[in-house]
Amino acid sequence: MDPLLLPSKEKYTNEFVFFLNGKKVELAQVEPETTLLQYVRSTKLTGTKLGCGEGGCGACTVMVSHMEPETATIHHRAVNACLAPLCSVAGMAVTTIEGLGNLDDIHPVQERIAKANGSQCGFCTPGIVMALYAHLREHPTSTPLQIEEAFDGNLCRCTGYRPILDAARSFASITEDGKEDGKEDKRGDRSIMDTQGGCGGCNGGEGCCMTNNKSKDMAVSASCQFKYEPLDLKLEPIFPPFLMKHPALPLCLKGSRVTWYRPLTIQGVHELRRLHPGAKIVVGNTEIGIEVKFRGIIYPVLITPTHVPELNKIESTSTGVSIGAAVTLTRLRTFFEEQTKTRPAHEAQLCEVMLAQLKLFAGNQIRNVGCLGGNIATASPISDINPVLLAMSAVLTVGSDQGERKINMRDFFIKYRVVDLQPHEVIHSVFVPWPRQNEHVAAFKQSRRRDDDISIVCCCFRLLLQPQDNNKWLVDEAEFAYGGMAVKSVLTPKTSAFLKGKVWDQAMLEGAYKTLAEDLPLPPGAPGGMIEYRRSLTTSFFFKFFLGVTDALSPTVDSSLVSARDKSAATPFQRGPSRGEQHYQINKGDEPVHEPIIHQAALKQVTGEAQYTDDIPDPRNGLHGAFVVASKAHAKIIKVDPTKALAARGVVAFFGPSDIPGCNTVGPILDDEELFASKVVPCMHYPLGMIVADSQQNAVEAARLVEVEYEELKPILTIDQAIAADSYIPFHHIIKRGDPEEGFKASDHVIEGEMRVGGQEHFYLETNGTFVMEGEHNELIIYASTQNPTKTQMLVAKILGLPANHITVKLRRMGGGFGGKETRSIYVSAAAALASYRLRQPVRLILDRDVDMATSGTRHPFLGRYKVGFTKEGKIMALDLSLYADAGHSFDLSGGVMDRALFHSENAYFIPHINVSGRLCKTNLPTNTAFRGFGGPQGMIICETWMQRVAEFLGKPEAQVRELNFYKDGDETHYHQLINDCRLPRVWGELMQTSTYQTRRDAVTQFNQTNRWRKRGLAIIPTKFGMSFTIKAMNQAGALVHVYTDGTVLVTHGGTEMGQGLHTKVIQIAARELGVPVSSVCISETSTDKVANTTPTAASVSSDTNGMAVLDACQQINQRLKPLRDANPNLSFKDLVTRAHMERVNLSANGFYATPDVGYLYQDSGVGIGRPFNYFNYGAAVAEVEVDTLTGDHHILRADILMDVGDSLNPTIDIGQVEGAFVQGVGWCTLEELVVFPNGYLFTRGPSTYKIPGFGDVPLDMRVSLLSDAPNPRAIHSSKGVGEPPLFLSASVFFALRDAIKAARQDEKAGSKAEWFDMYSPATCERIRLACEDSFTAQFKLEK
Repeated sequence: MDPLLLPSKEKYTNEFVFFLNGKKVELAQVEPETTLLQYVRSTKLTGTKLGCGEGGCGACTVMVSHMEPETATIHHRAVNACLAPLCSVAGMAVTTIEGLGNLDDIHPVQERIAKANGSQCGFCTPGIVMALYAHLREHPTSTPLQIEEAFDGNLCRCTGYRPILDAARSFASITEDGKEDGKEDKRGDRSIMDTQGGCGGCNGGEGCCMTNNKSKDMAVSASCQFKYEPLDLKLEPIFPPFLMKHPALPLCLKGSRVTWYRPLTIQGVHELRRLHPGAKIVVGNTEIGIEVKFRGIIYPVLITPTHVPELNKIESTSTGVSIGAAVTLTRLRTFFEEQTKTRPAHEAQLCEVMLAQLKLFAGNQIRNVGCLGGNIATASPISDINPVLLAMSAVLTVGSDQGERKINMRDFFIKYRVVDLQPHEVIHSVFVPWPRQNEHVAAFKQSRRRDDDISIVCCCFRLLLQPQDNNKWLVDEAEFAYGGMAVKSVLTPKTSAFLKGKVWDQAMLEGAYKTLAEDLPLPPGAPGGMIEYRRSLTTSFFFKFFLGVTDALSPTVDSSLVSARDKSAATPFQRGPSRGEQHYQINKGDEPVHEPIIHQAALKQVTGEAQYTDDIPDPRNGLHGAFVVASKAHAKIIKVDPTKALAARGVVAFFGPSDIPGCNTVGPILDDEELFASKVVPCMHYPLGMIVADSQQNAVEAARLVEVEYEELKPILTIDQAIAADSYIPFHHIIKRGDPEEGFKASDHVIEGEMRVGGQEHFYLETNGTFVMEGEHNELIIYASTQNPTKTQMLVAKILGLPANHITVKLRRMGGGFGGKETRSIYVSAAAALASYRLRQPVRLILDRDVDMATSGTRHPFLGRYKVGFTKEGKIMALDLSLYADAGHSFDLSGGVMDRALFHSENAYFIPHINVSGRLCKTNLPTNTAFRGFGGPQGMIICETWMQRVAEFLGKPEAQVRELNFYKDGDETHYHQLINDCRLPRVWGELMQTSTYQTRRDAVTQFNQTNRWRKRGLAIIPTKFGMSFTIKAMNQAGALVHVYTDGTVLVTHGGTEMGQGLHTKVIQIAARELGVPVSSVCISETSTDKVANTTPTAASVSSDTNGMAVLDACQQINQRLKPLRDANPNLSFKDLVTRAHMERVNLSANGFYATPDVGYLYQDSGVGIGRPFNYFNYGAAVAEVEVDTLTGDHHILRADILMDVGDSLNPTIDIGQVEGAFVQGVGWCTLEELVVFPNGYLFTRGPSTYKIPGFGDVPLDMRVSLLSDAPNPRAIHSSKGVGEPPLFLSASVFFALRDAIKAARQDEKAGSKAEWFDMYSPATCERIRLACEDSFTAQFKLEK
């Protein structure tokens, strides 16, 4: 039936009108499958980015504004454009980052984030800007905390979030107590320069650098660089008057495969459901959009009820609240916030419970579009809301053109994702009764990350009590509902029956634990795993509820029911607004070097004008690629048949191993990887070939149609399996000093153990991508998001059988790299280059997030087995350490990663007798690769584990034992490099003082003594990080500098910009040497035809090497200009270079630098040759955490970081690197857990399943300092590199968590000596909870 000829009272139209950045858009033809993001980017508005495609990262955030017809109120919502169908914005106004402001007319939101150094790689920045802007438009009077919470749907991998939050809070207009903010520093985050004018470290007292007339120092908080004032709405664009007068019409938009209906009446919805029983109801598209993108499902008919009044009403009555099925979660949250202010206390419990769950439900952008009815109908077993509705005995109203019927929620969920809803029915509303007098309601949720994460277990308890004599209360009614414990949300009938008539006391509590275990069984191997943890949460949550109810009943209940130490378990942690301090020194005299200049691309990034690989416009004949990937972890390939794929729409070609003209087997070091697997699949999702089509969507869909026949082989998936099977990559390095056996004999004590360290996904916001264009006669130009242009050039040439001079690799910037684009990006470029070469057309290959994560490898998981000998004082005498790394299926850079782990296996400690060895385990997983730290963090956390164990064994303070073993000047490392200018003792001493470590240690002890179920932990951890590539040939760099006759300068160097500020620092270096302002120096791109034979941008030394190469080039030019300058001292630089040009002086120079005296060769004896590092970075961090021992949830209360970066080239850039590395490291050792199924399938392949730290995970109080008066004579302008060294300092959080767990275990085993317990990294909520052994965990351990 033609949808436009429906026998309906509603007259459907296909007139599609909306506004985009203030301009009216009318489209004659709309494809319902097109997302708002796809459309916006197709109009060359590329500032809005695709980060994940599932609404989990916020990179695609835009503002969608609409008018509520009933009240004529304009609403502004942040929306994920990657999920929002283009059809959904009909009659609305869309604002993208380009509509906010540009370089010529920048908006205050954009400007403040840029000037606060809130942008590094910049890929996430437009989405963050738009999330903040949309919040301020909708909530012009906000508190700092409300503004912080507006970011819960956005992620950033670079900055550590603090500078973004600083900038955002400057728009707050009221304080947390609701008072108007006069901006006299109400948030307590003052400029670090206090009123005495001190440098921040000594408050202007005796010896302060500022009172000693030194030409140094003004340390300023980034948040104090701009005026604090709210957004002036009078200056903001108005909602289009046309849309105010443009009445909503019933829409029918018919595409090639999907038809979209927007009825305006409930009758229209019923009629469409009768005519199309299989049609899907869409409001936010947050579920269906995922199914379409990642499962390839096509729904021919979609019906959106967003404009149906009956489905969008919220009605409050004396008995409860009726909520329309299409009401968005944001509207629902606003409603309950208002109701909380007016409802009686017992009824307000429902508001508080719903608000608590809604706050943690997905992210802000999802809540803005997702609706309650959709959440109910989806029937997710881990829904946050459904347990509340179940426990409250909510009643659904469903209807069709045959009438309405009522369904109690307890009867609605039938089995997994199946509900009591007929094909022609829709949910109209849900009625939730208000709690009664003496009724108690509470809800709980535990997830891997607090914000924007699905539940592991969630529940709601409803309890009706009746008062009795003698301060007793009887249970009259109990209804408990849980999510995450079965294939659907479930009630606990045995527990409800048991509780009825019971006295509210300890006996009742103990009995309920047993019945809950019966109601909520989880067999071993149940979907979701974490069996012990999930089961312990069921009773832990009930215990929390018991404590809360008992406290609420006080003083009408027996006071002995709950001890004072137990009470804090009932009180949820209330996170306030975060704060930060940054202390640094500015050295005068070398301007603009050492000055805190903002990132050179920051303004382009905040306005969306910074161009990334996928932003390069498509030429007319441009094609798109998609990998065909293996579905087995280890198998012989019998047959690959692309026949069906080649017949699919838009498909141009399929390329496999036989289509490669050069060499299929290549590698960055060893040639042990195939571009496309030809005979054997080494891991799941390994590329077997590539489909090329006229669009990315067509390519992706066709790739799924390629048929592959396998003969399965047994896979090896873990380090332990590899060791058992003797599956190693040929590589075995040893470093040895002294005689460990003699050292053990001389020791008072010897301990042995092991430490396991998990991997980590890079999660750069810009996935791997490349764009290849053909040049003349076999020439190719490759635009790639890569850290390694030269290696890309060489391997592409090898694969295609072409000379390297036919391949040019270019890039402006990456949207993050962190090592993940040092080698793994090359294969993406090679595949696209192959297609472009064979087809003679431009080809673009941009990996979807799930494909990128499943194919590109991670940080190496490690196993360390140690034997340590030490004296009774704690002095380490001997170490024997065996390290095993999971290399994946090939060598890649694993040898270098293991080498750095071996070099850093003693962290900061002198060990006289040591033997460390490293093996690379070969597994059937994607090959693991470089990641910030490059093996160093794994080696150091293993070291700190056994150091912690030594201290606990001796019963001595950990900080004391660590300090006792520090290196000092004159010592030699175990690889025989002399330690000189060792700043660790100074760093340690200053941090101990400025962090008030000992005072806080006493306070932590006091807190733990008075709280049974909440524990705090404190730890201080040092780092010593070696700087340079350990391979001699890689320590070199080149540069090309052009000076033009107008006095401007163009610099090209071999390094790549990924957000770390390399280009900014190089500009400062060039400007200082040539004596021109930074505005006169430009870096446009990195290109292999400008600077050849470059090394990868890695090892944190790119500023050292490329900066020196640029300096060399500038000095050559200065040397040529010197005679003219001497003869004409008063000429401006412009006039000088013009004169030089007339005199035929070469104004271009090729600079070069090679780091002296570095390079290390391993020897079989264990005593290598050479010096691996140019110098060392030193640092230390103190972290304080609070742990909920009943759930494993934790908060970082404070982090103090002191880092030695020499004389910083750019303090704010370096502060940003320290903060970003620290927060990324927090993810590595706490949140970020990789989950691989037994068949080799990577489960954690997107933001919905893999959790990096979010805005709400940063330390509440973060204080970062750069060591002052610490010049480094071995690098440019006395600086030090900074990218990698601070990451390991996040281990202070790991060991602070361990400290808190130790306190909990001591409580459980009071009176007995604390025993060592192994805790592996990452310290997830599951690991934390199960380590806090108590009766709740014991109940379920017994069932093993």
